[in-house]
Amino acid sequence: MARARKPNLIVILIDDLRFDELGLCGHPYMKTPHIDRIGLEGTQFVNAFHTTPLCSPNRASILTSQYASRHGVMDNVARDALSHTLQNYHVVLQRLGYETAHVGKWHMGNSADPRPGYTRWVSFPGHGSIVDPVLNIDGVQSQHKGYVTDLLNAHALDFVNKPRDKNKPYALFLAHKAVHPDAHQAADGTLAPGSGGYLPAPRHADLYKGGFVPPRANVMDTTRALKSKPAFAEAFGLRSQPKGQAVMDWIQSGSQEEMRLRAAMMASVDEGVGQIFEALERRGTLDDTLLLFLGDNGYFFGEHGLGPERRFAYEEGIRTPFLVRYPRRFKPGSLRKRMVLALDIAPTLVDLAGGRAADMKSMQGLSLLPLAASDRPAGWRRSFMCEYFSENAMSWLNGMSYKAVRTERYKYVHWVQKSPTGLECDELYDLQADPYEMKNLARGAAQAGTVSKLRRELARLNSRAIGL
Repeated sequence: MARARKPNLIVILIDDLRFDELGLCGHPYMKTPHIDRIGLEGTQFVNAFHTTPLCSPNRASILTSQYASRHGVMDNVARDALSHTLQNYHVVLQRLGYETAHVGKWHMGNSADPRPGYTRWVSFPGHGSIVDPVLNIDGVQSQHKGYVTDLLNAHALDFVNKPRDKNKPYALFLAHKAVHPDAHQAADGTLAPGSGGYLPAPRHADLYKGGFVPPRANVMDTTRALKSKPAFAEAFGLRSQPKGQAVMDWIQSGSQEEMRLRAAMMASVDEGVGQIFEALERRGTLDDTLLLFLGDNGYFFGEHGLGPERRFAYEEGIRTPFLVRYPRRFKPGSLRKRMVLALDIAPTLVDLAGGRAADMKSMQGLSLLPLAASDRPAGWRRSFMCEYFSENAMSWLNGMSYKAVRTERYKYVHWVQKSPTGLECDELYDLQADPYEMKNLARGAAQAGTVSKLRRELARLNSRAIGL
């Protein structure tokens, strides 16, 4: 019997993309037909989550399939040396015969130098620039002219179209800068008024003019937020100080113009996905290629009084769009409601690549292949932990570390530095009755048993995450 061909593997990661910022995911006016195609011709995972809703830690979690408390990239501070030693799944794929490429944002450390595990490397320092970015291409760094999304799309296509033996599989990790804003000026020295650094490609500058996104039910001012979220009192106070206010003024979080510009930035991302589809179809390898699309953390548009922000454990911060197309294993047009994590990407791809248990020994996620066959596979997770570690770089969030547990019905948030032994600042939400997380039940006598049970589950998950 002929050995089954190993699939090509393409992961497309978007920076700061919310779970509802795609046409397929219900956005009122954004058009993303090529991205939507991944879900329409594959599987849409509607309950997909991050375990640390912050750029650097979550990117490390995707590449290692480990919680941040295990891999050690706990914040956005420069982690250049550590990022060279991560148990990156691309290293495993290379051992399994794959040609590998990283194209785009790395951001575990500010250095754009190549990391282990990649045959091809295209990246930029830190957050990079939207216009005329500095790119490091296989160790050679120089400035390039153009719009960063278009440049990254072109490098991704070059790798997909590279002449190679048809039996030599490849893995591409395409990590866009979009839709993260830019603190840098545009080529003409200006930023769009009120844009806070959101810069669509010039051809999309006026796209979606007049578009309106209805606010979610939990968009609220700080006064309302503080009534049920006492841990925020100090944070909101610090946010009003000069440094905190400067951060807040940088982006008009929640404004219709901000949301319009983000949608317009996604147009060039979607064009690139369309180009990848066209290239795969032309080469006759579309159905031999897994396409996986997600964001790296969520974002708040005024929900819970938050923005511009992504670090908190509410649904807007931790949920992500998560689409997979590979018809040989994922049924076209299927939808899955079980909870999946960004941690599940690495074991899934290694599983498809023919890896063994030893290749996944350090991974804490689950292969999605059992879930591809059934929405209720035996032994699937019923809970997961979300964690965030206080950052000195974010003065208005100082002291806001938390560990949270989410089940299919409840979410419990333990503020580690605010509530070291008790419940005085902790939060409990019944997501079935209160999907917008507006009624904190943590200190109610009626929920004491639920709180106790969730605290035990959180302790169990935390012990497993750190390897106790």
